[in-house]
Amino acid sequence: MKKTVIGGLCAILLSAVSTLAHAETIRIANHGQAGIDAMKSTVEKIEKKYGVTVEVVEYPAPDKDYLTKLLTELGAGNAPDLFSIPTTAAVADMVEAGYLAPVTKEIKAWDGYANFYDVAKQLAVSPDGETYVMPFMLGIQEIYYRKDVLDKAGISTEQPKTWKDLLDRAAEIKKKTGAYGLLFPAGVSWGSGAFDEGFQHLIVGSKTPQLVDADGKLDLNGEGVKDVFDVYKQLIDNDLMPTQPLLGPEPWVVPKYQMFPAGKLAATTCGSWCYIFDWGRESKNPIPEVTKVVGTWTVPGQSGGQYVLANLAAPWAINAKSANVELAKKALMEIGSVETQVSYAARIGNIPSSKDAAKNADFQKLTELVPIHAAAEKGTFLKQASGFGTVSEGVARATEALLRKETDAAGAQKILVDYVKETLGDDVVK
Repeated sequence: MKKTVIGGLCAILLSAVSTLAHAETIRIANHGQAGIDAMKSTVEKIEKKYGVTVEVVEYPAPDKDYLTKLLTELGAGNAPDLFSIPTTAAVADMVEAGYLAPVTKEIKAWDGYANFYDVAKQLAVSPDGETYVMPFMLGIQEIYYRKDVLDKAGISTEQPKTWKDLLDRAAEIKKKTGAYGLLFPAGVSWGSGAFDEGFQHLIVGSKTPQLVDADGKLDLNGEGVKDVFDVYKQLIDNDLMPTQPLLGPEPWVVPKYQMFPAGKLAATTCGSWCYIFDWGRESKNPIPEVTKVVGTWTVPGQSGGQYVLANLAAPWAINAKSANVELAKKALMEIGSVETQVSYAARIGNIPSSKDAAKNADFQKLTELVPIHAAAEKGTFLKQASGFGTVSEGVARATEALLRKETDAAGAQKILVDYVKETLGDDVVK
């Protein structure tokens, strides 16, 4: 009888343990309804495949607010198990803080990794040689211009070959049409976009094409940095780009969503998503026949060369303090699937990192993105390093001063250098 009771208790205990195991919960942080919708089928797949509950924690939608909340919770030790990182400039700093779990071994062993574009693989490697993120989506950025506006005014639509060509073209646009000729995002209100969507487009083709030297120091005193700020200054001082909207809240709304569709801004940096969400079928202010009337230029180098800038688009990572890192790693591989990539492409407009997406029937329906996906093969990028988040903020502050006409190019460079030194210490800057 005693053995029977004990056996029964053991059976109950094992049943309880089994129930607890099946009731295990993975918490993931996401932001923005489009991102949450893009992950819906993947969440269901993870739950079914691994017998877990996935709790989606919705964070504030603006990238800056999202990242602030995420970093606060990571620092407090109560962040979700998995989360996306809105800007790659933050990855190296998060690694150094010990917030991210390394996934190098798992990603390289995963069967989807081999078919990723090389640029995605390279972008995912941190300065310590480890991989901490799933590089499943790419942001492919170029200069988008109103072909119809230029054609009507008799202005060449040929690819500009140098920065001078680009500035001359912007001046010709202003003179002949009255429209602003070119926009590079700038200022504090634009947040990380001043760096991600503006500054880095030019720096990769400058005399200082990388901001990190072999020792990991930040090369911010290089001649190329000052030259990039001088491009901003010329655009601003010659009234070739709109400045007032950039000094207010949500600075992208007026120039990108109103002026560009109206033909009052003729060219701007933008990414693959713009053909769909900024000016296309999902836009509140669409441009008719957008892929016919809006063309693209690669960003020219200072003295030549052409650059198709690639970034990791909101890569996913694992909390190093997750209660179940191994299970989180399995979930991360599901997030990297071609199906998830295509879901994100359809809802957000970024480019799948996998070459296999080209074979996916649903991706082929995204006709605006198919040719941009092929261009990812030629993507170039800026190497990341610890401190890039601070550099990004420093660029925002420096370009803010240029927008307000409070400084020149050398002064803007000094603002950047001084801010980074004050924040991180003198020894991090070359």
